[in-house]
Amino acid sequence: MGLSAKLFRQVDGFTLDVEWQINNELAVLFGYSGAGKTMTLQMIAGLMKPDKGHVRLYDTYFFDSSSGINLPPQERSFGYVFQDLALFPHMTVLNNILYGAHALVKSEKRERAMEMIVAFHLEGIENKYPAEISGGQRQRVAFARALMRRPDVLLLDEPFSALDNPLRMEMRRFLKDIKNRFDIPIVLVTHDIAEAYAVADTMIVYSDGRVIQTGTPKDVLDNPLNTEVEILINDRKAPPALYKV
Repeated sequence: MGLSAKLFRQVDGFTLDVEWQINNELAVLFGYSGAGKTMTLQMIAGLMKPDKGHVRLYDTYFFDSSSGINLPPQERSFGYVFQDLALFPHMTVLNNILYGAHALVKSEKRERAMEMIVAFHLEGIENKYPAEISGGQRQRVAFARALMRRPDVLLLDEPFSALDNPLRMEMRRFLKDIKNRFDIPIVLVTHDIAEAYAVADTMIVYSDGRVIQTGTPKDVLDNPLNTEVEILINDRKAPPALYKV
């Protein structure tokens, strides 16, 4: 199994208690806001410490409460794209991308950044600032930065939530291209059922800090495990045209 997460944490009256595993696939953590999806991503990335559990990628543990392992974020081979993208407004596109691999030597950083600029179709805007480019371009810059150090897993915290529907659908195709190009496990947080259906290999359904169903998008939509899943899916249903890549 590729990425394995077993996480338990109690904070401010909320309890997260989840366990799941994925292979080299695109998995979606789906559920209402506040269900624990982003907290899960932060614990995997090392931005928040679980009370107990583990984060394992193949045979490597990044966190394991039983043996006292807790590697800092910079020592975890995970790329992370935040919901607000977290681009630096005072940095150009090129410098934002370069920041994603600050540990590399200067010559290698520059070469890698130029590879990313070509891969993400950012030629010609390298010297512009985030405020001077389109929403779709900002998305691509954030992904390029997250992939600069060639991570083993890509973690995405609702990066498309602020986009309108046509651009969201474009970004779904873009995400599929990234999966094919970089061939690494991807975990996407979303509460958009159409987005989950369009891009996921596996859906992991969250509710109130628990996993209540796991399966392919078709399995989850056609065969909800219980009333809780059925209500969640029906509450989030979108027009059929949006269930496309």
